[in-house]
Amino acid sequence: MATVIFYEKPGCASNSRQKMLLMAAGHLVIAKSVLEQPWTLETLRPFFGDLAVRDWFNYSAPAIKYGEVEPDKLDENQALALMLETPLLIRRPLMQVGDDYRAGFDAEQVEAWLGLTTLKTEADLEKCSRSAAAGECRHD
Repeated sequence: MATVIFYEKPGCASNSRQKMLLMAAGHLVIAKSVLEQPWTLETLRPFFGDLAVRDWFNYSAPAIKYGEVEPDKLDENQALALMLETPLLIRRPLMQVGDDYRAGFDAEQVEAWLGLTTLKTEADLEKCSRSAAAGECRHD
């Protein structure tokens, strides 16, 4: 099984469920705060691989929800600069296994990459679980 360095927003219910799935599959999860990590261009960029810049973002971040940041209008350098300044913009989780880096938690992709014992399809594992119950998720 793999050792997964897992950058999360502490207290995020979705990140907690994602970690539980990884651990249930036998992976060792080392959780770190995406908000407190001292990111640089060189340490953050590898997580996004060949994803489109718009897919680098956490669309629940207040700056995006309120139209202050428009991911579709940003190039790579602008996006990274904003994320370094405001880590809440970063799509979570960020995961690293050895020299392999990933952003987001698409259960089918994680299953193919690392393996998961239980592939839960009842809910989107990237969206805040409080969204449906409370009408809105607070990510500030």
